[in-house]
Amino acid sequence: MTDFDGCRAWFDEAEALLERIVSSQAEVLERTAALCADCIAAEGLVHLFGSGHSRMPVEEMFPRYGSFPGFHPIVELSMSNHFDVVGTNGQRQAMFIERTPGLAEVILENFSFEPQDVMVVFSANGLNAVPVEMARGARRRGCKVVAVTGVQQSMAGEPDPAVGGRLLDEADIVIDLCTHEADAMVQIPGLETPVGPGSTLAYVAIVNSLKVRIAQLLTESGVTPPVITRASVVGAERSRALFDSAYREHARRVARTIVREPDDEPRQSGVKEEV
Repeated sequence: MTDFDGCRAWFDEAEALLERIVSSQAEVLERTAALCADCIAAEGLVHLFGSGHSRMPVEEMFPRYGSFPGFHPIVELSMSNHFDVVGTNGQRQAMFIERTPGLAEVILENFSFEPQDVMVVFSANGLNAVPVEMARGARRRGCKVVAVTGVQQSMAGEPDPAVGGRLLDEADIVIDLCTHEADAMVQIPGLETPVGPGSTLAYVAIVNSLKVRIAQLLTESGVTPPVITRASVVGAERSRALFDSAYREHARRVARTIVREPDDEPRQSGVKEEV
């Protein structure tokens, strides 16, 4: 036994990571919050995309208690919902799919975008094809793009020539996760490689700080967001009303994003279709 305390070591690293974010990312967080608040106030949507474990900040932003509409989570199950580590729906397949050029364009073709819309793309290393091309495709469609990525991790790797760049190259604003090159933060004596990633903690801290600041900016501008709130805080009736209001508003905003094909137009009742 040694005096090394792995739990405390991770918490020490976590505190240092959060301090790096606070001290170095304040300006870009403020710019991002202002961009998103303006988008939501102008009837736009802040689209959110992440794959693999980077889907977690997408889910953290909306919908959950303490969140509000104006955000459009985009999560592809094929890259995120691997029930088994190996075998059917395993991790190998998810990682392969995430590195497939061209898939992002197929995903984006499902949606329509407005000039005021924002796309936030989460990727810890910012090198895989799908997140990079999601950002590139969103910019081509007129969206402002925010990349949330580990700059040190990204710069330590080489972009895939088939992709032609890093996520941070495709963004109008880059928020740095401030994580180490390996992501994992703790070096244990006698163990070759570090343990205990920091990117998930960084994601959650960044997303929630943005959520709070966006809500503040909206409220100060007279646009009061319906925040999903527990019954234990506001009472059962008010909680249901806020929940229903938030979900109705989300449905209203997201409805305009769905691309309708000509054959999808509603048919008039009573009109016989020719065969």
